[in-house]
Amino acid sequence: MGVIEEGAKKSSVLWLSLDRPRLAWHTWHDGAIYLVTGGGEQPLPGLAEAGEVRVTLRSKDNGGRLVAFEASVEVVDQAKAPDAVAALAKERLNAPDGTRLLERWAVASKVIRLVPREPA
Repeated sequence: MGVIEEGAKKSSVLWLSLDRPRLAWHTWHDGAIYLVTGGGEQPLPGLAEAGEVRVTLRSKDNGGRLVAFEASVEVVDQAKAPDAVAALAKERLNAPDGTRLLERWAVASKVIRLVPREPA
């Protein structure tokens, strides 16, 4: 997954095709893209219920489109994926509750795992 992995690691934001194109921050961990929604985090309506979503990664160098691809959508059991959740929390800038971030996510947010398919 060369270009997808490289692009996801270099840029902390991506675009998701939902009800409209939505910008989202994320992290790359263990072969997948992780992001969080709900509970005061980025609103990504319908993502948790979607089986699949179109993802567009941007180039860190020029901000233009790097690659677009389909990805399967999985809601993560946060208790069973502590390393992925910790990696995602590390990328969360300016959290209002700092040390209580993971507690809030466990109660009020959904962590989503996007598993990319190579572009055609």
